[in-house]
Amino acid sequence: MAQNNNNINTKKNVENKIIRVQIKNKPEPSPPVITSSATAALYSEEDVRKIVNEFVTSWIKGDLIIRFPTANELGKQNPLSLTLTKDPSVNAELKIKEHYIDLILICAGVKHTSIEEQQKAISEVFKMMLMFRSANRIENQNITKDIEKRFTDLEKTQQNQMKLVEQITAFLFKPKKPKQQKTKN
Repeated sequence: MAQNNNNINTKKNVENKIIRVQIKNKPEPSPPVITSSATAALYSEEDVRKIVNEFVTSWIKGDLIIRFPTANELGKQNPLSLTLTKDPSVNAELKIKEHYIDLILICAGVKHTSIEEQQKAISEVFKMMLMFRSANRIENQNITKDIEKRFTDLEKTQQNQMKLVEQITAFLFKPKKPKQQKTKN
């Protein structure tokens, strides 16, 4: 019986003990933080630099034409241009072109600036490209000339490769000369 009393006391002690457990909710996973602009952006800085380089080179060569806003177009937006004797839209037209040329000089390295200012100029030219393209102000002039040049280069490459194949074939399948036996004297 003594054992029975011990079991009952032990059960009462176990029943009387309250164990408090605090359960913490798992925090919801936060969205991944993108630290590099190269992974978040559609174009990397290097891609933008290449695009601007090709654009500026094509513009300088005359392969494309940019139709800058004219004073007449800018004057339509400015109602004061009708009342003033000196038309501010002419000045605005010149400023747009001067700003573009200034950016090109910075991008080309002709106008010496800091690296940050060069990067800013490249970004500005890229923005202007997008604005001009969206307003249908860019015309490709010599796209056929570019295709013709590429086609001519491909033809030259193909001709050179054909010559090499013929040389290799001639070398590999050249008939062997019969070996002459040495005559003993």
